[in-house]
Amino acid sequence: MSVFLTLLAALVASGACAYHRTSLRTWAIATVATTLVVGVVTGAWITMIVLLVIELAVAVPLLMPAFRRRQISAPLLKMFARATPALSATEQTALEAGTVGFEGELFSGMPDWRVLLKQPRPELSTEEQAFLDGPVEALCAMIDDWQITHELADLPPEVWDFIKKSKFFGMIIPKQYGGLQFSALAHSAVLQKLSTASATVSSTVAVPNSLGPAELLLHYGSEEQKNHYLPRLAVGEEIPCFALTGPYAGSDATSIPDFGIVCKQMVDGVETLGVKLTFDKRYITLAPIATVIGLAFRLYDPEHLLGDTEDLGITLALLPRATPGLEIGRRHFPLNIPFQNGPISGKDVFAPMSTLIGGPKMAGHGWRMLVEVLSVGRAISLPSNATGAMRASAAATGAYARMRKQFGLAIARFEGVEEALARIGGLTYATTALSRATAAAVDRGEKPAVTSAIAKYHATEWARQVAGDTMDVHGGKAVQLGPKNYAARGWESVPIAITVEGANIMTRSLMIFGQGAIRCHPYVLKEMQALSIADYGEKLRTFDRLLFSHIGFGISNAVRSFVLGVTGASIGQSAGDAYTRRYYRKLDRYSAALALCADVFMGVLGGKLKFKEKLSARLGDVLSYLYIASAMLKRYEDSGRPEADRPLLAWAFHECMWRTQAALDGAIRNFPLKPVGFLLRLLVFPLGRREVPPSDRLGRRVAAILTAPGEARDRLVEWVYLTPTPNNTIGRMNALLPDVIAAEPVERKFGKALKAGQLQAHDYEGQLAEAVREGVLTEAEAALLKRVRDGVFEFISVDDFDPAELGAKVTRADRGHETEPQQRIA
Repeated sequence: MSVFLTLLAALVASGACAYHRTSLRTWAIATVATTLVVGVVTGAWITMIVLLVIELAVAVPLLMPAFRRRQISAPLLKMFARATPALSATEQTALEAGTVGFEGELFSGMPDWRVLLKQPRPELSTEEQAFLDGPVEALCAMIDDWQITHELADLPPEVWDFIKKSKFFGMIIPKQYGGLQFSALAHSAVLQKLSTASATVSSTVAVPNSLGPAELLLHYGSEEQKNHYLPRLAVGEEIPCFALTGPYAGSDATSIPDFGIVCKQMVDGVETLGVKLTFDKRYITLAPIATVIGLAFRLYDPEHLLGDTEDLGITLALLPRATPGLEIGRRHFPLNIPFQNGPISGKDVFAPMSTLIGGPKMAGHGWRMLVEVLSVGRAISLPSNATGAMRASAAATGAYARMRKQFGLAIARFEGVEEALARIGGLTYATTALSRATAAAVDRGEKPAVTSAIAKYHATEWARQVAGDTMDVHGGKAVQLGPKNYAARGWESVPIAITVEGANIMTRSLMIFGQGAIRCHPYVLKEMQALSIADYGEKLRTFDRLLFSHIGFGISNAVRSFVLGVTGASIGQSAGDAYTRRYYRKLDRYSAALALCADVFMGVLGGKLKFKEKLSARLGDVLSYLYIASAMLKRYEDSGRPEADRPLLAWAFHECMWRTQAALDGAIRNFPLKPVGFLLRLLVFPLGRREVPPSDRLGRRVAAILTAPGEARDRLVEWVYLTPTPNNTIGRMNALLPDVIAAEPVERKFGKALKAGQLQAHDYEGQLAEAVREGVLTEAEAALLKRVRDGVFEFISVDDFDPAELGAKVTRADRGHETEPQQRIA
């Protein structure tokens, strides 16, 4: 027993130091002292001496820096240099382009929650709120989405005019250039509200404020370019588009075949230095009506007119629509969401050097420009549109499920429907927090490369899930297209968001963990950068310091993962109130597990991990769910810890932890070296997989929030267009919902009278009149039932059409629209 106690004491002391991440010196002192004291007290002299010899043999060399660097670090440096895959120039640019925010804490294995909770609460300014309540509300009132998607395949002229006049295209442009200079949060709020009225309108507004000429000009444009273009872009005098994707280069943007040759050409009798461009682009949003085209191409300088380099790399330019040889093709038709989209091409198109964004000095810097700007735009545009659609689904489906009755009950009472409502509510809560977090990161000046990928992927994927559940709950109501159907276009539009700005398969498999593992890890990128230090002595000292910090980091995460797994994450200091403290501790546990698995996967597989996309995707899922859960906790704190929101928070948090567990299990189970996988499983799941999905009881509470007015529901459907105007079915449903709920006890009383045979009439109005005569109902109660029945009938009704109307082929000319895009823009 004394031998066991001595061994256990030494192990506990060493583990405690690793858990709390003490210095190497502290670990040595604590372990040796514990072994000595316990060995003397228990009388286990031989065990004590053996342990002391082992501990000192390990500690002494490590505590001698010169010896350690020469005998240990130097050989490891050579091995590391051979094993580390060389980063391509494009990979290096992508890694250096973004910044690291709180996701770096999640990769640390021991997040400092004070960093998260001290971040300012994101809020709209008075001016931004006024814009949301004024022009955005007015624009939503003008929108007839059926007219846009079915009749015109375009926005009506008055909508185009209002968008331009109200500076919707100038939200990110500074006031000095005539723009609105809104925060990222306001930008997100506007897109969310517009998306609840029309996905076509929100997409149209999103593009000029996302990856487009305005964003590129703000960051990289010359003063002359800014002064010329930005005021025109702000008021819609110029309509922008950006052409990147082509038939042979989609996600692999660095391989675009479009090229430009630096040359001289006579222009108006003057020899002009410029670029002769050949390109073929497709899927370019706003291209059919654009007046200024942003273009990405590879620039070559065979005559060395700009310098010694022949292949300058990806370069960006701005071409006026009237540029000779520039061809804008016919329109694409993206899944019945007819935002302007089409191809652009040109052969031997000459553009003066002044058209390069930033001028000749920025030639070849296009990839860095794109990566930096895309990470900001992707953090706002698609997550905001997806979030708005999910909020609208929550408002509409909750109200509809309370109104629609089958077997004498609101369908919201059926557990199958309740399950779908719970998913809609919980995933919407999570996505609103995620979208808010990424917008706040942009407002803090971050360039969130990793978290923008997380937001884009999960917001659009969860929007797909919510759109599917919305269709299921509505049934036939959502299947029959027409002006009364507010659900189908959202379902049709889902693949568009899944596909654009980095297809989701690529985003999940390559980007999230691929960038996150290196960008967010506290040591990996620094170790890789240490290899490029020219002075060997400095390189060795830097590598030595990083290496042993990294080793300590790995040991600490292994201990923390095991201890927090054994205790069920019920120990340790953490943030939050009495309700959420357990949530923060769970995140502590899985943060340690993620850091441990990332280290082992990268250390064992090395460069091969890049090609193990399924493993990378699963670890990316873990990082994503930890970040989303953190965003939800921040939202809960920022909202004042409302008790009414707890069911939504609990459902979404347990769903994230359930998915985190599944992702970790899948990564470990499929690790190619089974002994390593076995050890990881022991450290990550010492007591097995204990997470469970949200309970049925919790789902019932979430469904109840969606189906009745209340503060939690109001926060969930914030920024949804709910004004009960003739063009807004969801707004009218929402307005009727209180009466529907008030009528329910009256309906039960009325139903009992019918079952008891007290009423003999066969039609509903006759039964109501008879119920009043018999004293079953009062006049006011009968009037309430009549009003609710008439109102609900509108919402459960579907459209029908004359066969000739469905078969009609109406041309643009027949509608009286101009055929030239310049006429519509003017």
